[in-house]
Amino acid sequence: MRILFDQGTPAPLRRSLTAHVVSTAYEQGWSTVTNGDLIRLAEQQGFELLITTDTNLRYQQNLQERTIAILVLSTTSWPRIRAAADQVVEVVADLSAGDYCELRIP
Repeated sequence: MRILFDQGTPAPLRRSLTAHVVSTAYEQGWSTVTNGDLIRLAEQQGFELLITTDTNLRYQQNLQERTIAILVLSTTSWPRIRAAADQVVEVVADLSAGDYCELRIP
């Protein structure tokens, strides 16, 4: 699966997603692109999943009819995400096109 990390998603998380091709918004040259445009660009470029830490995304964007799956992590804290990395991997494996999932990370 092609995965895009938005600006707030800690890049080291990619080490846990070795079964997937992971890029960051920064690597794509999209670090200043707003969420709606980022989702549209990601879909156009063939990304299948956007991992974000923007917990307001679903309130800011119309996510109906999107083909990209979206996973929202509840924190940007790398130590907390690292501790939950196995859970992130499990959730990613279960996502399908157009899914929206919020993962609460303690």
